[in-house]
Amino acid sequence: MKHIHTLYLALLITVLACTSQFESYNTDNTGFTDKLQDYDFNKYGIPLLIVQQGIYFNHDWGSGKNWTFQVMQNLSADMFCGYMHSYNPFVAGLSNTVYNLNDGWNGTMWENTYGYIMTEVKKAEDLNREALPVFYAIAKILKVELMHRVSDYYGPIVYSQFGKSVSGSEPDSQREAYYYFFDDLEEAIHILKNQKDGNRFDNFDILTNENRRSNKQWIKFANSLRLRLAIRIALVEPEKAKEEANKSLHPGNGGVLEETDDLIAVSSVNTGYSNPLGEINQVWREASMNANMESILTGYDDPRISKYFEPATGEGYAGEYRGIRQGTGFNHTRYINHSSLAIKQSDNATLMTASEVWFLRAEAALRKWTAEDAGYCYTKGVETSFIQWGVGNVSEYLESAATAAGYIDTFNPAYNIEARCAISPKWEPEASGEVKLEKIITQKWIAMFPEGCEAWAEQRRTGYPRLFPVLINRSEGRIDTDRMIRRLNFPAGIRSANPAQYEALCKKLNGPDTGGTCLWWDTGRK
Repeated sequence: MKHIHTLYLALLITVLACTSQFESYNTDNTGFTDKLQDYDFNKYGIPLLIVQQGIYFNHDWGSGKNWTFQVMQNLSADMFCGYMHSYNPFVAGLSNTVYNLNDGWNGTMWENTYGYIMTEVKKAEDLNREALPVFYAIAKILKVELMHRVSDYYGPIVYSQFGKSVSGSEPDSQREAYYYFFDDLEEAIHILKNQKDGNRFDNFDILTNENRRSNKQWIKFANSLRLRLAIRIALVEPEKAKEEANKSLHPGNGGVLEETDDLIAVSSVNTGYSNPLGEINQVWREASMNANMESILTGYDDPRISKYFEPATGEGYAGEYRGIRQGTGFNHTRYINHSSLAIKQSDNATLMTASEVWFLRAEAALRKWTAEDAGYCYTKGVETSFIQWGVGNVSEYLESAATAAGYIDTFNPAYNIEARCAISPKWEPEASGEVKLEKIITQKWIAMFPEGCEAWAEQRRTGYPRLFPVLINRSEGRIDTDRMIRRLNFPAGIRSANPAQYEALCKKLNGPDTGGTCLWWDTGRK
C-alpha cells in the first residue's frame, strides 16, 4: 500500500461522511466549455464514462488511482471471497485478515462511490432524461451495477432519495434497494427496446464488446444483471426472485449474455483506464494467491490456474502454485515469493461474463423456475469459461472426480488445514439438489475470478465454495469464526458527521453495525 497517507484518509472520511454534500463534489469542468461539452454529445456521455471507470474503481480524482481500489476491494472482498491475500502483513497482520476490521479501509467503498461516482450518475440522469433516452437508460443500468455492489458490502444504502432533498440522508433498506434495482432495470430495458439512437453512445461505451455495441447488447447486460440480482434473493424471497428471473429469460425481453465474447468489462484500450489490480499486483507485488484458490485449483488440476496466477519463485518451491491462508496473523514478508496474480494493468477489468450467466441459469433451472436443464447450463458455464481463458481439455475436466487438496503452509505447519471443498467438477444427475448447487456455485466462483465483489456475495449467500476459516479471530466476538464475515460496517465518519443518517442506516440494517450481521438476502448459510 505504497501511496496511502493516513492523515489524508482520515480527512476524506470526515469530509464525505454526509450524503447531503455528495452532489456538490466532482463538478470541476475547468477548461471544458459548454460548447466543447455539447460537441458529439460530450456533455451527455462523459459523466457515463466516469461511471463506467468508477464501478471497478479507477477514477482519477487527483490523489492516485490504484491505492483506492486496494482499500475499497482488494483488502476486503477479494480476500474474504477466497481469491487473494497480500504477502504484506500491514498493521502487523492484525487488520482485516483476522477480522480486526480497519475502518479507514472499509469505509472507502461507500465514500468514493458516493463522493465521486454516484454524483456522475445523478448528473447523467438529469441531463439525459428528456434529451437522450438511450443515455438515460444506460445510466440506469450502470447505476444498478454500481450500487448493488455497495449494498452487497454494507446492506442499506442511499439510493432512491439520493440528490432529491436538502439533507439527502434517507437510506433504503437492502430489500427496498433491490426492488428499486429491479424497477430501474425494467425501465431501462423498456426504453432501449423502443429507441433507435443507441449508436450515439458508442463513443462512450467502454464496457461492451466493441464488435457488438448496440442497444441490444445493453439490453442483454440489463437482463443478465437482473438475473444475477434475482438469484441473489432466491433464499429470502423466492417468489420475487422467480418472477424477476423469468423476466430476464423471457424470449421477448431481448436475451442475456451467452456467447463467449458477450463480456462486460472496463476496457483499457485507448480509454485512459488502467486496471488497478494490475499495479497492486505487478508493481507493488501486494496481490497473491489465496490458500483457497491453491486448494481448489490444484486439487482439480484446473488449467485456468496458469491464466490466473504466476508460479511461485521461492527457493525450494519455485514453479509451484502457492497461496497464503487468511487469518493466520503473520507478521513477516516471507510469502513475498508465493504466487502472484497474472493480472496486468493493461487487462480489461471484468464485471460480468457469459459464463457467470450460464451458472445463473443453471441455478434457476435447479430451482425449477425454468424448463432448462441444470446440467446442460452447468456444462455450458464451464465450457464458456475455458474458452474465455483460452485453455483446453474441458471434456476431460468435466468428467473429473478430483476434489480439492489440503493446504500445507510453506513455513508454519500450524497453518496447515484439510480441504473443505469435497465436491468434484463432474456433474452427477443423481446427486442431491444441494450437491448440485455446491457444484454450480464452486464452478461459478472459479469462473468469476478475479471479480471479488460478486464472488464474496455469492459465497455468503450459499456458503459455497467451502472456505478455510480464519485461524485467529480478533473481532472480539462480533464475527463468528465458522460463519465468517458477513458485511462491512458503515464508515466511521458517518457516526460523528451525520448521526441522524447513521441511526437511520442501522435501523434499516435491523442489526448491529458489525461484520457479523447478515444482510437481508443472506440467510446465514455456512
